[in-house]
Amino acid sequence: MESTLPILVALPLAVAFVMPLLEKLREPEWLIDLIATLGSLGLLVLSVRLVGAEVGPYWMGGWDGTGGVFGIALKCDGLTRLMLVTISGVAFVAVLFSLAYMRRYTSKGFYFCLFFLMVAGMNGVALAGDMFNLFVFLEVAAISSYALVAFGCESEELEASFKYLVLGGLASTFVLFGVGILYNLTGTLNMDQIHAQMKGLAGNPALYVAAGFFVMGLGLKAAMVPFHAWLPDAHPSAPAPISAMLSGVLIKALGVYTLARVFFSVLGPAPEYAAVLMALGALSMIAGVLLAVGQWDFKRLLAYHSISQMGYVVLALGIGAAVLSRPGGSRVVAGLAIFGGLFHMFNHAAFKSLLFLCSGATEYATGTRQLKELGGLKHRMPVTSACCRVASLSIAGVPPFNGFWSKLIIIVAAVQAGYLWLGALAALVAFLTLVSFVKVQRYVVCGELPERHANVREVPASMCVAMVILAVVCLGAGLLVPYMMAPHVGLLDQAAEALAPGVEAVEVVLGGVAP
Repeated sequence: MESTLPILVALPLAVAFVMPLLEKLREPEWLIDLIATLGSLGLLVLSVRLVGAEVGPYWMGGWDGTGGVFGIALKCDGLTRLMLVTISGVAFVAVLFSLAYMRRYTSKGFYFCLFFLMVAGMNGVALAGDMFNLFVFLEVAAISSYALVAFGCESEELEASFKYLVLGGLASTFVLFGVGILYNLTGTLNMDQIHAQMKGLAGNPALYVAAGFFVMGLGLKAAMVPFHAWLPDAHPSAPAPISAMLSGVLIKALGVYTLARVFFSVLGPAPEYAAVLMALGALSMIAGVLLAVGQWDFKRLLAYHSISQMGYVVLALGIGAAVLSRPGGSRVVAGLAIFGGLFHMFNHAAFKSLLFLCSGATEYATGTRQLKELGGLKHRMPVTSACCRVASLSIAGVPPFNGFWSKLIIIVAAVQAGYLWLGALAALVAFLTLVSFVKVQRYVVCGELPERHANVREVPASMCVAMVILAVVCLGAGLLVPYMMAPHVGLLDQAAEALAPGVEAVEVVLGGVAP
């Protein structure tokens, strides 16, 4: 299975480089669509095959030396598998949605070229076992996303892309400085080798400087408050399937996932790092939802909710790190917090991607994304309306949908860890999120159908299929919670153990957590 790992990067790169050739040769559109669909489906199949498999590190190159085997390290643990499945799953539905949606744009071949370059970069980030290649793959994904945000070439898209480019470049500079400091301190770039030297570097001021650079750089890529300025412009400006990718997986792979890797697998959990993560998470949760409540642009409202919902994930990781760094801290509580954060990260990929696709379908059919200009779409667009309701209930935390369970787990973990006010804050943000999406339902799905939309029809079948797949995931992930929490079985449990080896899975949330 180790030989599968480089294919997860090579396959999207191959598809990406074929696409411009097909575009220049003026090959038929159906061929471009077929290759994109098969490429994304292949990535999903390969990612799912890795679940539950024992896969050791893979050394690309495998050069023999006096100290052993050297090469580019690709690592596949439980967290890597979770990210690969999430990235590939969202990419597959985004490709399906793009088949019809992107006909309104030119150069679909160039679009898919950039799309698969972004996927290759994100897969590389998930697989990277050393800090330098982590940075390289971060840049591959980021540079592709800058171009995709501007793909419409209108003034709004170009302005948003330029802002995203400037701030993204600043974030990359911070990350590179952090990597350079770690290399100077340890003499290696391999994550496991750096982690092995952390005890001897405890208290070194340079280590805290490196951690600060990582917080600023990766916090900006994750759009954590106060590093969030680029996101509310970039996400609404991008084509709908790219908005789904940006919010569904890109800010996770380039931001939250990398934060978790650095502060758990490389630097190791510490009280100082945990406090910063909890502060970033709490501030992002409340600021994001308050900014979202007053929005009337459908996609801008969703963009602010991305900031808020990612706050839940970072908060949960901070709580887990805080408990692990305490003398005698409960590994059960830490495991619950980390599990809740990773579960919400997976759930957010499903329901937020679905919401962005629903907003894209709405704009595709009506020509507007302003909530006050919509209404009554359940009569003309039943599939889109039903999927929008499922996604809204999921993000608002209404049972039995997936968002309810992950938010509940995070709240229980916060209370069990002794952070009662953080648990109360998480519950308050969930209520405000519900209020925000009641407004979405009122102005998009329900109400009177405006006369100018009397002839609106449901979007093409491929777009409907993409939305239905994600709606099924939102419901299925909520109904399958007992299986997902089974010790050493569920993908999420394996991901939690990858961040903090030895943490115990918690099977019953409502029954309480044993300290």
